[in-house]
Amino acid sequence: MKSRAAVLWESPGEWDVVEVDVDEPKDHEILVRYVSAGLCHSDDHVAKGDVPSAHLPYCGGHEGAGVVEQVGAAVRDLRPGDHVVASFIPGCGRCRWCAEGKQNLCDNGAFMMTGTQLDGTFRLHHGDVDVAQCSLVSTFSEYSVLPEWGAIKIDKSIPLQSAALIGCGVPTGWGSAVNAAAVRPGQVVVVMGVGGIGINAVQGARHAGALRIVAVDPVEFKRESALKLGATDAVGTMAEATALAKDLTNGQGADSAIVCVGVATGEHVAEAFAAVRKDGTVVLTAVANYAATGIPVNLLELAMYQKRIQGALFGMCSPTRDVPHLLEMYRQGSLRLDELVTRRYPLEEINQGYADMHAGVNLRGVVDFA
Repeated sequence: MKSRAAVLWESPGEWDVVEVDVDEPKDHEILVRYVSAGLCHSDDHVAKGDVPSAHLPYCGGHEGAGVVEQVGAAVRDLRPGDHVVASFIPGCGRCRWCAEGKQNLCDNGAFMMTGTQLDGTFRLHHGDVDVAQCSLVSTFSEYSVLPEWGAIKIDKSIPLQSAALIGCGVPTGWGSAVNAAAVRPGQVVVVMGVGGIGINAVQGARHAGALRIVAVDPVEFKRESALKLGATDAVGTMAEATALAKDLTNGQGADSAIVCVGVATGEHVAEAFAAVRKDGTVVLTAVANYAATGIPVNLLELAMYQKRIQGALFGMCSPTRDVPHLLEMYRQGSLRLDELVTRRYPLEEINQGYADMHAGVNLRGVVDFA
């Protein structure tokens, strides 16, 4: 079948909306018609060349929700008409990581950048050219084939336009606070960068009971948004955040600092490291350039102050467990989703959506297909 899709022909490059051919789903695959897709910074990292794709052309998008249109012969738990959230890590349920409850680290994650399905072949094509799929799901294509394990069934009463954000930005940020930083009631938390990920770290810290949540961002709009969504304080620089955290803790520093900037550097981690107390935790959630190395922190302080630097993929969440959990929180009014969306775009305006992200005028832009 034919589908509109946003494709990169080169990296660095811009998204080109073209018509692609979509294969029939194989035995353990499904065909999904996406309704909405989030404009996550991770896709922009490929467009900017920060993160390479193993194959070009490349159809982006890893955050989205839609309707199952067709299922392969061996699919067990999904049927046409089911509503699903795309999961860019198709947890196998059998590897060591899945067995340990760390589905976000499933060995199937090795396919996130190959552009193929789990059998090593492609499902999208442009003429005679194979088109790589982002993280096996490609939510920037109106129709896409994905593994049955790459789709989480959700209740049909939840709007797909809202559920789309649960595919990445919300659990990544929320889990960075709740799981990776292990925020506890009464603590002081610094969130560095309050875009599409950081704003949900604010929500997660609030959910976990943090007494003070210091949002750090140079953009006034984002600081104001953070205060509306749970931050108690909002400042423009890490120097201000560090001083405030120490004032609040008799000079000790924040209990945790979560790094959610657009493109992470070692200097960002070092600033967060300086902001936390003894036995404090720095969480690195932001994506860095693939060639970036080195963190300029004092090794004696790292050891003697017993500080911890923790990486976090997908907020250390397990999609099949946490996607329904977070959506139930949304249903009950304890997690905000609709307020995260600043602007919605047709697919043809995807480059404008990313330009707005870089201009700092969006918390989250969303592409709506319907």
